[in-house]
Amino acid sequence: MSTTKKLGIWMDHASAHLMELTGNSISHKTISSKFTHEEKEKSLSHSENVMHNKEQHQTSEFYKELGESIRNYDDVIIFGPTDAKSQLANILKADHRFAKIKIETKSADQMSDAARHTFVKDYFSNQIH
Repeated sequence: MSTTKKLGIWMDHASAHLMELTGNSISHKTISSKFTHEEKEKSLSHSENVMHNKEQHQTSEFYKELGESIRNYDDVIIFGPTDAKSQLANILKADHRFAKIKIETKSADQMSDAARHTFVKDYFSNQIH
């Protein structure tokens, strides 16, 4: 029997904290969106239309990068304070490459690294397999 690969992602529109749960330990990496506050200000100085186009493109790239990371897992929980988690989940559910991956979303507030790690451990330990 193979071990289920589990991933927790706390995210908002600016960054995603990926936490792989292996046994009782967590390895952590962060992926940041390229659409920063500075980028928004710079784009807005040209025009609002330019800013929205740039934001859509860079958000799409952010979600694509997250999708590539998620493809290697069997069970994924995406949580955080904004609707970014739902946007990502909807994109993944529409892509057949993610059909065999269990993806769930939960609302969560801002959290410290320790609180995020506890959330991921608790989520997967309370799952019924």
